[in-house]
Amino acid sequence: MNELSNISVIRSILEKHGFRFSKGLGQNFLVNPSVCPRMAEQCGAGPGVGVLEIGPGIGVLTRELSARAEKVVSIELDDRLLPVLEETLSDCENVKVVHGDVMKVNLKELLENEFSGMEVVVCANLPYYITSPVIMRLLEEKLPLKAITVMVQKEAADRLCALPGTRACGAVSISVRYYAEPEILFQVSRGSFMPPPNVDSSVIRLRLREQPAVEIQDERLFFRLVKAAFGQRRKTILNSVASGLSVGKGTVEEACREAGVIPGARAEQLTLEAFASLANALSA
Repeated sequence: MNELSNISVIRSILEKHGFRFSKGLGQNFLVNPSVCPRMAEQCGAGPGVGVLEIGPGIGVLTRELSARAEKVVSIELDDRLLPVLEETLSDCENVKVVHGDVMKVNLKELLENEFSGMEVVVCANLPYYITSPVIMRLLEEKLPLKAITVMVQKEAADRLCALPGTRACGAVSISVRYYAEPEILFQVSRGSFMPPPNVDSSVIRLRLREQPAVEIQDERLFFRLVKAAFGQRRKTILNSVASGLSVGKGTVEEACREAGVIPGARAEQLTLEAFASLANALSA
């Protein structure tokens, strides 16, 4: 089953199983033969390494991961794809397909049960509609992961990997950088998929930090502060934070002074360290 990048082979398999693409599930299967090997090589798969895949589709990337990793566990939501995967992965003895929703599966338990004693990485072609929620769940649950390598919409990749203190930066950029070191690996054109989406994609890798990038006294307050600041990003930090956190302007102004933050600055002008200092000043 090495012809899964051949469109006629894919169509034949899908027709055999009566499968129709679901727009609601954001199904776009990779057919570019060079993309999946590259993703599998750069995600960290290798002997002694377990790979968690999310949304295997018809198994193109899964097969590449299987050839490199110790074990692959793929979570697939669409039960219509289970018989397809059973056929396309029939000779991949180190692959296990789990039917479920990645936003509901007990990931900590899954990793403990399936990858005992292994280093674990995530590798996936994520549906665009659920990109940020999936990535943030993987990060926020502080799972024992080494890295997360995913293909996402190019615009989302730029936002997820944006540097704090730049115009492209948003709340999710700060959150990602708090937990991980993000980088864009390579671009993937829309013509690499079946059916082709309306946008191009990028493959990004998040190397998880052993400790968060900055020291925070109250993590919940830190993320509420970041969300408030970018939720009204045209306003000054003084106004957006006071409004978003329901705190008096005098309190925010005092915290800004203590943290060395200009009250008239806007969210996109603040570094990760500045947000941390402001959050710590507010919590104090």
